[in-house]
Amino acid sequence: MRKLAFVLLLAACTSAPTLPTPPPLTMPDAVRAQREQELAAARANYDKNPNDADALIWLGRRTAYLGRYAEAIEVFTQGIRKHPRDARMLRHRGHRWITLRQFDRAIADLTKAASLVRNTPDQIEPDGLPNARNIPTSTLQSNIWYHLGLAHYLKGDYESALRAYRECMAVSKNPDGVVSTGHWLYMTLRRLGRADEAEAVLAPISTDMDIIENTAYHKLLLMYRGEISPEELLKENDAAIHYGVANWFLYNGERERAMTLFREIVKEKEWAAFGTIAAESELAR
Repeated sequence: MRKLAFVLLLAACTSAPTLPTPPPLTMPDAVRAQREQELAAARANYDKNPNDADALIWLGRRTAYLGRYAEAIEVFTQGIRKHPRDARMLRHRGHRWITLRQFDRAIADLTKAASLVRNTPDQIEPDGLPNARNIPTSTLQSNIWYHLGLAHYLKGDYESALRAYRECMAVSKNPDGVVSTGHWLYMTLRRLGRADEAEAVLAPISTDMDIIENTAYHKLLLMYRGEISPEELLKENDAAIHYGVANWFLYNGERERAMTLFREIVKEKEWAAFGTIAAESELAR
């Protein structure tokens, strides 16, 4: 059944480029064993409850956490057929289309998801990989708009990205949401040459914000404010941070330095990281 579903998925998308083959996702053996165990539990729950939307979502999410992104897309595609009005299916499939560098497909899914949740109450999205405090920091609507903005940004369509990030900021209600959205919003405005508006994004940012998990984006925003140097951030081994610094170089007139850093980012092993995907997109353009 799973094989048939995947064949149907590929047949429906024959006009799109061949999906890339991700490198194996590296992680400590203990972490891999735990994720395999969680996937097995999710599959058993789904087998018992094949029409339950939550069971299907967790099967897809647990599959993706092991780097099996095409299989996760297959699961969410089944979910879209079974639950066509459930925006969560499109939100998660859209995210994984981004991982596989299929930006047009991601935009189609996430745009539809946004239309399904418009004028509806937002909902907390539970974490599959909980943070240190085990407190979810994002919502369904913020994740839809965040990933839609990202897909547009990765295509270089900064006007569309800006609209999505404005919507995302409107539903970002905690410090983690403010810094994650604010980082991409700031970069988008700078790429559009709207430096004054970008500076306004930095106004609510401070060193004493209670950030639970998005520390990389917080540090970048502090760098944009002049409170941390780019050189200090380059000491950290993080694709998101390095991409933000490279962008900073780019729109501050140091293009060659930026391009060198983009190339260094894509050589690292964080294949699924948004910073890596963004660096690839910069080099492709």
